Amino acid sequence: MVCDPVVAAKRRGTGRRRFPPSSLRARLTLVAALVATVAFCVPAALVMTVAPAALQDDTRMRAELAARRVSSQAERGELPPELLTFAAGTARADHMQVVAPDGRVMAASHKLAGQGPIATLLPAGFEQPVVLRAPLRLSPRHESFGETHLVVAVRTRAPTGPVVVYSAVNIAHIERTITALRLAALVGTPFAVLLVTAVAWTAVGLTLRPVAAIRRRLERISGRDLGRRVPVPDSGDEIARLAATINDTLERLHRSAEAQRRFVADASHELRSPISALHTQLEVDAEYPDQTDWLAANRRALDATRRLAETVDELLALARMDAGTTTEKRPVDLSRLAAAQIRRRARERVPIHGDLAPEPRVLGSPAQLDRLLTNLLDNAVRHARTRVDLSVQVEDRHVVLKVADDGSGIAPEDRERVFQRFTRLKEGRELDKGGSGLGLPLSREIARSHGGDLGIADTPGGACFVLRLPRAPEGGGPAGR
Repeated sequence: MVCDPVVAAKRRGTGRRRFPPSSLRARLTLVAALVATVAFCVPAALVMTVAPAALQDDTRMRAELAARRVSSQAERGELPPELLTFAAGTARADHMQVVAPDGRVMAASHKLAGQGPIATLLPAGFEQPVVLRAPLRLSPRHESFGETHLVVAVRTRAPTGPVVVYSAVNIAHIERTITALRLAALVGTPFAVLLVTAVAWTAVGLTLRPVAAIRRRLERISGRDLGRRVPVPDSGDEIARLAATINDTLERLHRSAEAQRRFVADASHELRSPISALHTQLEVDAEYPDQTDWLAANRRALDATRRLAETVDELLALARMDAGTTTEKRPVDLSRLAAAQIRRRARERVPIHGDLAPEPRVLGSPAQLDRLLTNLLDNAVRHARTRVDLSVQVEDRHVVLKVADDGSGIAPEDRERVFQRFTRLKEGRELDKGGSGLGLPLSREIARSHGGDLGIADTPGGACFVLRLPRAPEGGGPAGR
């Protein structure tokens, strides 16, 4: 039994016939073959049906015109001894003959000199032509003997009595032309369709060859080897753009995987140090129980576990941010959050002075925004000498929150480094030896997940963190605390 659904789907797909075929090359070739079949068969059918009838109608019309021309001459009694087989316009015939009722040839064209009546057609009425397709009654020595002719017979009144005018056209060459056209249509059409099919199969195969190369390369790329890239053809077409997009995606995945590996390594290192320190301290206390101040040891253990819990919480929060986990957002009054923070920190080492605008509402998660504000104020209180300033103001379509301290400040070249995970500057390590370096990166991730950003502004002294968030739309409901 196959437990892997992907493998099972592949096996089902390969074991079942589909129509149209699952291969893109086969589908495109089939479409080209169908189009070619229609494109060639329709003209071939027209050639096989319309062309013969058109040729025969044109031949009959020319022969009839020639017969009527001679008929007019016979009515006027102006028959020449030798009849002309063609004249100006469309009248044209190969043989012409005027025959009296008694079978006497009264006039004939040059090639019928000395010949008896070439046909026995007798129209029932005057000026009503009769058409026949048959060999003429010619001498065996005649060049047209035995060949099929189209004969038009016209009965008319001459001064000497009724006569019949015969106009004959040799249609052997027309029949040969029609046969050749039909043969060409019957043989050439399948050949043309096969040729188009073969060209389409080859062209599509050449076009899709880079796709096969891309697929083979992708099959060899795994999570442990994201540094490989697919080949990009020089064609500059859609396949080349697809390959470039795939490489860009692989590059982003590679960077993401590398960042995740570094994150796991840094997290392991940050967690190993306090755990090792706590483990060592507990071992020493257990080895010398009589010399241990158990109340102090308990406090140290509680402090270490508290820091570990904070680090784990920050790691989990960053992991949720990286995974794109969304939280329910609602209007939040940043001034109310800031005022609550100031009240909770009334007994801090340095005072916090607030400048809070009325109801500066943003759309977000109250818990995440409160955590962001907590991280900023913890950092400011840790570095401040005498005071911390917290302000919330509305600027156009944004709400701007600033947390400033009068500490030693942050050098311009370090203002982006402090937002990198597990990064701690020298002063920070001295002031708080148990910090994890995750508070500021987490704060920036929270800001960006709310459509804003967190940065550091220039200030004459100390550091000033600036949070900029878009204002909530009016009428968005009551603000969260």
